[in-house]
Amino acid sequence: MHLTDGPSLVFSLRHVFGEVNPDLVQAGPVQQGAFLTALAGYKPLVTMSWGSDLLVNAARGVGRWAAKYTLARSNVLICDCQTVSNAAQQLGMPPERIVAFPWGIDIRHFTPGGDRGLRARLGWEDNFVLLSTRSWEPIYGIEILVAGFIQAAQANPNLRLLMLGGGSLQPRIKAMLDKPGMLEFVHFAGQVDYPDLPAHYHAADLYLSASRSDGTSISLLEAFACGLPVVVSDIPGNREWVESGVNGWLFPDGDKVGLANFIIAACQTDLERNEYGKANRLVAERRADWKRNFKSLLMAYELAAATRRMVDG
Repeated sequence: MHLTDGPSLVFSLRHVFGEVNPDLVQAGPVQQGAFLTALAGYKPLVTMSWGSDLLVNAARGVGRWAAKYTLARSNVLICDCQTVSNAAQQLGMPPERIVAFPWGIDIRHFTPGGDRGLRARLGWEDNFVLLSTRSWEPIYGIEILVAGFIQAAQANPNLRLLMLGGGSLQPRIKAMLDKPGMLEFVHFAGQVDYPDLPAHYHAADLYLSASRSDGTSISLLEAFACGLPVVVSDIPGNREWVESGVNGWLFPDGDKVGLANFIIAACQTDLERNEYGKANRLVAERRADWKRNFKSLLMAYELAAATRRMVDG
C-alpha cells in the first residue's frame, strides 16, 4: 500500500462498511488493513498484529505514527505473544484491551510420524537432516542460517539441509551454497502444500530458524507438534517457547558461528534431541492447540463489543 492510495482505499472501505454494516471489523497488519479501517472511522475495531508490524515497522517514522494512530482507535488488539503485547503498550495501547495468545496449529495434523519415504527419495537415510521452513527474506535471517549450515557441514559432511519456500534472496542463497560446493548437500523443496508439510518435518532431525524478529512463529509450533528438537535465534519471541538446554538451543541473534556450533553439538547428542523432541510435543499439546486457543479470539470479540464506547475517535 502506498500513501497516495490511502484516500481512495478509505473511501472504498467506507462504502463497503455502509453496505455491509458489520457488527465488528478485524483487520491487520497494524499499518495497513487496521490503519485504513481506523482512518475510515469504523468501530468496533479489533486490530490484529502480524508481529513485525509492531516489532520492526513501528520502530520509527511513518510506521510508528501509523501504529500509534491505529492503536489509539482500536477497541482491542490481538497478538500472538507477550513480546508484541509489550511493544503495543509502549505505543500507548492499554494492557486491559490487549488479548495475547498464540494462534496455534492443528496438532492432529502436525504430529510425530513417518516421512512418506522422503528421506529415501533424497538418498539421505544415513544423513543428519536439518530443516528450514522460513521465507528467504532478510527479516528471517536466511543468509545467517545458510552461512551457519555451510560452516557446520564443512566440519561434518554428513549434514544435509532441507529448505522449503523461497523469496527475494534466492539468487544470493544459491550463490552462497554454490561457492563452497554445498549445493549437493541441500534440497530446495519450494512451496509445499499444507497436506504434505508434516512429512517434511518428519524427514528432519533438527529444525532451524535464524529469524531476526518474530512473534510466535507458526513454523516453530509445527516443528514442536511434530516432535522435533530446535535450534533457533535468541530473540524475545523465541524465548517464550524455547529454553536453551531444556527443549532446544538458542544461539545469539545474527551469529552464524554460534549457529554452526549448536548444529554440530546437536548432532552428537541423540538422547538430548529425543528428550527435547518429546518435550516440544507436550508443549504444543498444552499451549499451541488452535482448537483450544480459538476461544481467546472469541473473548477478544466480546471485549471489543464491551469497550466500544471507551475508544475516542
